[in-house]
Amino acid sequence: MGSSLDTFFQQVFNGLVLGSLYALIALGYTMVYGIVNLINFAHGDVLMVGALTAFSAITLTQALAPGIPGWALMLMGMLAAIPVCVLLSLLIERVAYRPLRNAPRLAPLITAIGVSILLQTLAMLIWGRNYLTFPQLLSSEPIAIGPATATVTKLLVIVLSAIIMVALLLLVQYTRLGRAMRATAENARVAALMGVNPNGVIAATFAIGAALAAIAGVMYASLYSVAHFYMGFIPGLKAFTAAVLGGIGNIPGAMLGGVLLGLIEALGAGYIDQISNGVFGSNYQDVFAFIVLCAVLILRPSGLLGERVADRS
Repeated sequence: MGSSLDTFFQQVFNGLVLGSLYALIALGYTMVYGIVNLINFAHGDVLMVGALTAFSAITLTQALAPGIPGWALMLMGMLAAIPVCVLLSLLIERVAYRPLRNAPRLAPLITAIGVSILLQTLAMLIWGRNYLTFPQLLSSEPIAIGPATATVTKLLVIVLSAIIMVALLLLVQYTRLGRAMRATAENARVAALMGVNPNGVIAATFAIGAALAAIAGVMYASLYSVAHFYMGFIPGLKAFTAAVLGGIGNIPGAMLGGVLLGLIEALGAGYIDQISNGVFGSNYQDVFAFIVLCAVLILRPSGLLGERVADRS
């Protein structure tokens, strides 16, 4: 009985780690959708570019200046990835999305898929098609947290995600940029008449989402010790599912949806592993995200928190 309970708590902890990553990525989806009513399917590939940029920066630094502590290398990797992802996202918004802002909704959606494929192809040409081993920067010694065990990297994922999500909520609710974002989301034309620059607000939203994706990419690569050109596709789809689950366009909903999806995946995979005596399990972990997506779209299309994006027609 004790062993089963310990396993349950371990799965819950793993789900919180995974859910924290999904929540970080989902925030990018939900912020962009809430303001411009666009599903940016290239967002997961921005995460991939961030992880690979950090990989290049870290490996180059290790070669030129060995002996730098792992935490400093990780911080440097994030500082290298964030501006690259922000500039890339601003370029995508300016070139691919802005000209289609008033087009039928299908046009920017197809464009987003095309941008995703383009980013994957460019990453494959730059970094190659092989899986790259992301350096183990932090201690892998197990840390006991009640009946569960953790590592420094897993704890960092949860703590960093929580800090970033709280900071984002404060930014949206209590800063001038946050008020401009909420006004633009409500009605961009009226916001422009009130002195808000909708193009600047939308660009800032893409930039913030890209910065979050860069951080999530570095943490994802650190957690699984791997980086490759296709690594953003599945996390991107799952983060989109998390955003839909919580209520796309709703920032707290994205956080809630990410954590819930991580818990559902971890507990569901553990249950399947238990009843199959280890034959299945983690190999079927990805299916739960798509089951959840189908269930939410059928039963509660507006998501758990039920907040609808303002109609701008």
